[in-house]
Amino acid sequence: MNLILDGHSYKYELESLANMFFHDQKVRVVAQKEMCEGECIYTRSASLPDGKVELQVATRMDGILREETFQGVPDEKDPERFCEYHLCRMLYTQLTEATGILLAWGMLTGVRPVRLIYRYRERGMDDAQIREHLNRDYFVSDEKIDLLLRTANKEKGILDLSRPESFSLYISIPFCPSRCNYCSFVSHSIERAKKLIPEYVTLLIREIQYVAPIVKGLGLRLETVYFGGGTPTAISSDQLEAIIRAIEENFDLSHLREYTVEAGRPDTITIQKLEMLKRRGVTRISINPQTMNDAVLEQIGRRHTTAQTIEAFEMARKAGHQNINMDLIAGLTGDSLESFCRTIDQVIGIGPENITLHTLSVKRSSRLGQHAKEFYLQEHQRVTDMLSYAGQRFQQEAYLPYYLYRQKNTMENLENVGYCKEGMEGYYNVYIMDETHSIIALGAGGVSKLRKPGGTLLHRIFNYKYPYEYIERFETVLQRKNEIARFYEEP
Repeated sequence: MNLILDGHSYKYELESLANMFFHDQKVRVVAQKEMCEGECIYTRSASLPDGKVELQVATRMDGILREETFQGVPDEKDPERFCEYHLCRMLYTQLTEATGILLAWGMLTGVRPVRLIYRYRERGMDDAQIREHLNRDYFVSDEKIDLLLRTANKEKGILDLSRPESFSLYISIPFCPSRCNYCSFVSHSIERAKKLIPEYVTLLIREIQYVAPIVKGLGLRLETVYFGGGTPTAISSDQLEAIIRAIEENFDLSHLREYTVEAGRPDTITIQKLEMLKRRGVTRISINPQTMNDAVLEQIGRRHTTAQTIEAFEMARKAGHQNINMDLIAGLTGDSLESFCRTIDQVIGIGPENITLHTLSVKRSSRLGQHAKEFYLQEHQRVTDMLSYAGQRFQQEAYLPYYLYRQKNTMENLENVGYCKEGMEGYYNVYIMDETHSIIALGAGGVSKLRKPGGTLLHRIFNYKYPYEYIERFETVLQRKNEIARFYEEP
């Protein structure tokens, strides 16, 4: 599908919106001179002599031409937003009619829609006014507005705990027992990367030792620690404990609100590791089944069973862990709505304090073939029904949404949501997604995001992506960490 921009540069929003309707094909932005024959989207903005602008959207699909023109006087404070909004509104209306797809999030394309709630409340809007505005002007469904309002109510308290000098620490352990077929993270299978692990752990500890004096000198206050990956428990208990000990010895943990380790894959969890994590002060762990359907687990490349998930959870309770998260994914290969609903009910029955529900990225596939639109509609409805069922069940069982974000390439940009029992929110999840304060990331693939107190500017420091690069170019990794002090010390 070609998208033509004529007289304007509102590429990002229009392209993002159009892509939510066309999972079987990539929307391609072309110049006006390349006006296409056949199916295409045409958008135009032109200034008129009386101070008005004329905006036009035309779509040609399945041999049917749809066209709308709008004239108006742009808002003096933000004329660009005025034009962009009306072009998106006309495009959304035409694509909804042409495809038969009604997006639950309407024409919202942002990763963090919950921020809109804060913005509207700061303007003095009450929840009824916010609901009317999102529904009428952005076509957001009542279900998603409810989710936004409930999430904002829980999340705001966590955001308010962050202080100007706060920061969080992310530790990357980029190794897994095997690679899942949907994975986009930097992770290596243990079989392929086992020989790298001892040196990786040694250098990661050196990076911890190097960075700690920098943040101490800046007077920064550590709020949360998060071990992610990969699967942190894919390495040995001794290796994992050595890293945790290095953090204890080098960082001030006296203000720590949360210490999370993604135990992740049940087939990497042992009672020894769980007892060590509890002994070392870890306050929150994840045991992530993704699904409780063994056939689906096999299809996605996970080498564990539902029985192992339950066994790992019971071991964690035995070791004294009282704040456990479980990750699930809606839309996995081979998973039906009925199977997914059974997974939700089974996980709720186990009783974790946190359940994080992700929506799978739905890849463009040769399965689409000549029936792309029909397949898309089926997939769209299946995943939508999965999220609706989960949301209803979580609400019935007093699991409260406390953070929410959306990703590109998921079906209609559907959401990922963290749910928790009262008082069991995962603080790091909120801080990393909201970019509330600096996140200092150590290890391969780590991306530090620095934010000055009271500022909005983010500065990123990238570690090398893969473990072998991290090892080979480790001195450069350390040199880059000197940017932390420079960033905070610059006026």
